[in-house]
Amino acid sequence: MSGFPSPGGGGFEFMSTLFPIFFIIVLGLIIFSIIRSGARYVSNASSPRKSIYATIISKRMDVQNHAHTHAGDNMHTTHSSRTYYYITLQFDNGERKEYLDVKNIYGLVAEGDIGYAATQGDWIVAFERDMQVSPGGSRF
Repeated sequence: MSGFPSPGGGGFEFMSTLFPIFFIIVLGLIIFSIIRSGARYVSNASSPRKSIYATIISKRMDVQNHAHTHAGDNMHTTHSSRTYYYITLQFDNGERKEYLDVKNIYGLVAEGDIGYAATQGDWIVAFERDMQVSPGGSRF
């Protein structure tokens, strides 16, 4: 019986060892991502709210699309998307920082607006326009 591979050997053993390792790595990455997102949310939610005088210098949207394929009698794909809105502020000292809009103020503000921004961690939660400032940026 020389020259013939033994039953159950070779490539099958390699795949039966590789699949559980791959599965554990992918599962670990998913769990890590969920924990990291939760920790970021808790950190932002527990941060003190600050009011900072700033200028809105830019706004941007980040659209994330996801496709989910469902197996079964009729194979079909479900598409979903989520849009994240970001507002970048510039402070009196020249520093700039981008904040995630969690209170839907994106459509209520414009680039160039000057006023008091309420921030909480990495979130912008309110913006009150300074009505004493002219469109050119100087006070009346």
